Amino acid sequence: MPPALLKQDAALAALAWQIEAGADEAIGEEAVDRFARSAEAAEAKQRAEAQAQAQAEARDRAAAGRPPQREAARAPGGRQGFWEAAPAELRSGSDAVATARRLAAGARNVDELREALAGFDGCPLKQTATKLVFADGNPQARYMIVGEAPGPQEDRQGIPFVGPSGKLLDAMLAAIGLDRETAYITNMLFWRPPGNRTPTATEIATCLPFTERHIELVAPDYLMLVGGSSAKSLLGRSEGVLKLRGRWFHYQSPEMPRPIPALATLHPAYLLRQPAQKRLAWRDFLSFRAAFTSGGDPAA
Repeated sequence: MPPALLKQDAALAALAWQIEAGADEAIGEEAVDRFARSAEAAEAKQRAEAQAQAQAEARDRAAAGRPPQREAARAPGGRQGFWEAAPAELRSGSDAVATARRLAAGARNVDELREALAGFDGCPLKQTATKLVFADGNPQARYMIVGEAPGPQEDRQGIPFVGPSGKLLDAMLAAIGLDRETAYITNMLFWRPPGNRTPTATEIATCLPFTERHIELVAPDYLMLVGGSSAKSLLGRSEGVLKLRGRWFHYQSPEMPRPIPALATLHPAYLLRQPAQKRLAWRDFLSFRAAFTSGGDPAA
């Protein structure tokens, strides 16, 4: 093969590797320090609000006939000393969770929940993701599958489980006589973590109100929780997925009239890395088919 073609193949292989690693977005020639930008924006906001507060206090004192208050000593950089830390001005994780709960509770159907997520800016993953990955399948399905987080192909298409792990999930469903037409599929997180890293506890907590409301609105007869993040978060368990898998639990949120039988199992992405564990997942899927076919409650 000519050297030019060899170089081209090597370049294409390197590009494919970078895409799989998460470097799938074009950037500028120079690195951008977004932390510095955030700090500058926070400082500007602090200064503006401090000035507005000082002006309001001055007006109040003048109206009451009191002498003006001496200006507080300023810290280096021109900021007033008592604003140095300003933790209250930074958006906290608890604020984002509270907003998520309010928006999720206000959704009356699946379409409104999707709109609420599209307008929600409390999860930082939205800033690095390409698309919102909401759901796929039939919202009236009897069973609902909840995975962990989107991957690169899901991020590009906006559909959960369409990459290699999604194809394996489709094959596993087909093996027990099910498919996407009879299922409703979503994830714990609705935006892809950069580089497919493990979701953080804060990211999961921020998206959890939407996931819980999602389940309430679909109201399936059975849940399949795919992967450790979804199983532990929705079931409130601390064990690892290898201890949870194959076991039936009851899932219920405050707005649900009844508990739902939920089966924990291994994520297809994990099975692609550990093919020997497919035998365990096969047992889980057979258990799920038996429950789905009989219509019983295996968690009872």
